[in-house]
Amino acid sequence: MLTELARDTTTVAVITADITTLRVDAIVNAANSRLAGGGGVDGAIHRAAGAVQLQAACRRIGACPTGEARITDGFDLPVRFIIHAVGPVWTGGTTNEDDLLANAYRASFALAEAHDLKTIAFPAISTGIYGFPKDRAATIAARECLAAADAGKLSRIVLCCFSGDDTRIYAAALTKEATP
Repeated sequence: MLTELARDTTTVAVITADITTLRVDAIVNAANSRLAGGGGVDGAIHRAAGAVQLQAACRRIGACPTGEARITDGFDLPVRFIIHAVGPVWTGGTTNEDDLLANAYRASFALAEAHDLKTIAFPAISTGIYGFPKDRAATIAARECLAAADAGKLSRIVLCCFSGDDTRIYAAALTKEATP
């Protein structure tokens, strides 16, 4: 399943794929605040990039607060860079989780712009072990991706989902957010 929307000079797509195989300028890692590698997409990215070299680069950076992002080389991945975005742990919606998740996307886009990147792919940040409700996270992701597309700095933004169910949720959110 592929959903694509064209916004001026930028295409926003929702796909089902393994993010570590994508050929884009940067992939976004759903990182923890210690940038230490973990399970899910974070662990998969560390393994595919070369865990030793990526962990060494992350140690040099140090920590990354929730809602922010940091950048490293892509190492063994088919990308130039990995942007490590720290999304919030869901605690019921009472601790500013929506804003923190939106900030993680915005921080990732700011790093992409600062490094003159044209293509970027995101996983479903915070929806795994962090427990953020998928529908709510998808709406935030779609809104932030469309805002970045409207800014015109990127040529392609990909929301890369690991399962078909997640792809349907993110595609529906993108379509809904794009409809005036």
